[in-house]
Amino acid sequence: MMSELVQEIIRYPASRILDVAKALSGDLRVRILEALGEKPMSVSQLAEALGVAQPTISINVQTLEQAELLVSAQGANREKICSVTCRSIQLELPSKPGDGLHPVESIHMPIGMYSHCSVKPSCGMAGKDGILIGSQDDPRVFYMPERIDAALLWFAETGYIEYYFANPLPPGVELDELRIRAELCSEAPSFRADWASDITVTVNGLDAGTWTCPSDFGDRKGKLTPERWKSGTEYGKLTEWRISNQGSSVNGVPASDTSIGMLHLAYNQPISVRFEVKKEAANKRGLNLFGSQFGDHPQDIVLEFIRRNGES
Repeated sequence: MMSELVQEIIRYPASRILDVAKALSGDLRVRILEALGEKPMSVSQLAEALGVAQPTISINVQTLEQAELLVSAQGANREKICSVTCRSIQLELPSKPGDGLHPVESIHMPIGMYSHCSVKPSCGMAGKDGILIGSQDDPRVFYMPERIDAALLWFAETGYIEYYFANPLPPGVELDELRIRAELCSEAPSFRADWASDITVTVNGLDAGTWTCPSDFGDRKGKLTPERWKSGTEYGKLTEWRISNQGSSVNGVPASDTSIGMLHLAYNQPISVRFEVKKEAANKRGLNLFGSQFGDHPQDIVLEFIRRNGES
């Protein structure tokens, strides 16, 4: 019997073509998808069925998860159980060949690898197994070395989490867009459907737009959230900020005048990305930030560098 999470079709925008193409380019990954076509299987079951070492299966499963072609959850014996997410896929190609935008580089940042933060109770973080890291509602946890293993982190009311990304492009390269994607939601005690929070992203200190999340989502189990996690929040919404030559947008809606030229990107300087609920926000109800093994989407924070086709 197929998993109830399987969709008839999943549609990928042009910006995800490279992720999907990479995932489908390996014979073993295609065989994994074939093996999961009838029923979910554990990593060890896949290794046995395909005659491949378990570590090799695990690496290829992670690639398929990043492309959202499969999801995994923790089984009864704490082993990873894998399921396909769809029966077929549809790729959205650029409408004008040779004139469309495409990513030239992308960086996946684990949520625990932040460089600065400002949080206050209630706050905390959990690992991929659903176990709290340190003590709940203790801001000191955010400075512990174990934070690197966080798969979910949260704070209530106002505060921020800031990441430093390396600029991977050589000197003189001009970008058309910078894109930031992350899975987020508001933060309430346990969870609440009517719990809006204004979450702002700033890049190099400039406002890239505010997204008002409508809820702290906990009405169902997150597709990747471990079974032992029983603390309310289960999943978020995959949200995208774009900064182009024309300004900034959130999920395709214009949100700020900040343009990519105003960021003053330099190859030898880091790029700061901050997720913040500001003190002056109308809805000050914190945030939850999900990693690749929590929530609904198998990805960490993604920063994409976008240029036009045909440019060197």
